[in-house]
Amino acid sequence: MKDVQNTDEQRLIHQAARGEAAAFEQLMRQHEGRMYAVALRMCGNREDAQDCLQEAMLRVYRAMSGFKGQSSFATWVYRVTMNTCLDELRRRKVRTASSLDQLLDAGWAPADETDSPERHSIAAEQRRMLERAIAGLPEDMRAAIVLRDVQGFSYDEIAKILEANVGTIKSRISRGREKLREVLMRQPELFGRYPV
Repeated sequence: MKDVQNTDEQRLIHQAARGEAAAFEQLMRQHEGRMYAVALRMCGNREDAQDCLQEAMLRVYRAMSGFKGQSSFATWVYRVTMNTCLDELRRRKVRTASSLDQLLDAGWAPADETDSPERHSIAAEQRRMLERAIAGLPEDMRAAIVLRDVQGFSYDEIAKILEANVGTIKSRISRGREKLREVLMRQPELFGRYPV
């Protein structure tokens, strides 16, 4: 089944590189959700994430003929998305956090609906604090943390997406996690009672 998917994807890539809009649209439909998730975590709000997603799709479209297959198409698309977000953050110096409403709009829902209102309130505040802490990280650490701890990419995939070696990626993640731990532990009333 995976070989059939790979063959279909290769066919779509070839057609999109020749300028076939339908093939490009089909490719983007397959990756749009994760591209948006990366953009949302990097940008911290829906509007900027949507802008970055659209810009990333434009960049992918313009560069389709240059895709050589040196990495998987997914890795390449996420690298373009991440670079688009980093460019936007550098340009605007945006460091905002997602509100609970934005998380709900993005599809987040409490895992256990029988929890008490107090627990939901604490969990919502923990998420807000975590989002703010992530937004406060230096861009290189934030990118590595988002790709590893939020999106679940492997170290090798992150290294390809961010065009850095695996040791550098591991270092950024380790230092980023330590900075997050320091920030979050300054809030013992939130992070001392319930796990994040």
